[in-house]
Amino acid sequence: MARIYLETSFFSACVSDRTDPKSLARRADSRRWWVQQRGLHELLISVEVLRELSSPSFPQKDEALLLTSQVSALPINQDARGLARILVREKAMPGPEEAGDAVHLAVAIVHQVDCVLSWNVRHLANPRKIAHLREICRRAGYVVPEITTPDVYWDMPEEE
Repeated sequence: MARIYLETSFFSACVSDRTDPKSLARRADSRRWWVQQRGLHELLISVEVLRELSSPSFPQKDEALLLTSQVSALPINQDARGLARILVREKAMPGPEEAGDAVHLAVAIVHQVDCVLSWNVRHLANPRKIAHLREICRRAGYVVPEITTPDVYWDMPEEE
């Protein structure tokens, strides 16, 4: 059973009320993933996901937080905070080092998840950044998990 970290953008896509084609496709793929894949994996988040979804500016926070109630939360420990600082300092992730993408990725790496699921293709699920990220983490003694979008699961064979 794979350990999958669900980043904030996954939950945001699940509950989005946007009607543009890209948002509709992401919502459909995320909901489909939630229904078809969630029982096949150990799902994980961090307190950072909860903090972001709890923002007063997030319009569908109650619906999104209800989804997170079915997922285990990983702690943001000192190792994760230290790695987040390194990721920002080395320009693998944007700042700030104490919140956002750097924290999501650091928590996932430190807790050795198998995959980070995210619609954030600018900073997280970005294939152009992975070599740089792997080198930084290798020097720090960590292994980078797979980082991907939910839609890639439709081409993957079922686990037995």
